[in-house]
Amino acid sequence: MLDSSFASFSDTSVDPPVRGFLARPKGPIENGLVLTHGAGGNSRGSLLVALANLFAADGFAALRCDLPFRQDRLYGPPRPGDATRDREGLKNAASALRKLARTRIFLGGQSYGGRQATMLCADQPGLADGLLLLSYPLHPPGKPDRLRTEHLPRLTTPALFVHGTRDPFGSIEEIKATLKLIPGKTSLLAVEGVGHDLGFKGKQKLDDLPARIRDEFQRFFG
Repeated sequence: MLDSSFASFSDTSVDPPVRGFLARPKGPIENGLVLTHGAGGNSRGSLLVALANLFAADGFAALRCDLPFRQDRLYGPPRPGDATRDREGLKNAASALRKLARTRIFLGGQSYGGRQATMLCADQPGLADGLLLLSYPLHPPGKPDRLRTEHLPRLTTPALFVHGTRDPFGSIEEIKATLKLIPGKTSLLAVEGVGHDLGFKGKQKLDDLPARIRDEFQRFFG
């Protein structure tokens, strides 16, 4: 049970700053989860909100945050030079949550946000205890030869992938092949019949998906 609804969260003592929304559970906080968005979204995405509420109800401190590129521009995708700063922002968010959670920190991200989390953890393997990757953007739609996998053979952080069977950024078969590149422990939750948005587009929602993700997360990470 939550003490209140999400509260605005800001840490401007670091650069890039951390800005978003934090939900705290009642009682001691053992675990924390950072959730970031895709290239076209922000921290208010309906799937991120649903997941954060669910995890907070299970005792997590759940922080939905806007990556630095979204703090700078309300609309539009990240620019080619934004990725390094976005990873620094994600690192700062993990550090902010580490001050609240006593045991484990997890990084979660949808599409672009998840990819940046994997790149960050490949370079800094002790930063997080696990990754929750929603619709990992394996390659641009229609361009399966442009794989975004260069860093994955260095990823030792345990990672749970959640992927739609109709995702144009990577088929289930391609994702399964990619998992073989990763030396760390991995698991895949395939979501039947949905695309890159995992069934959360506009007012349409795959209502049971957040609970399915939470249950698989608990099974995988313990």
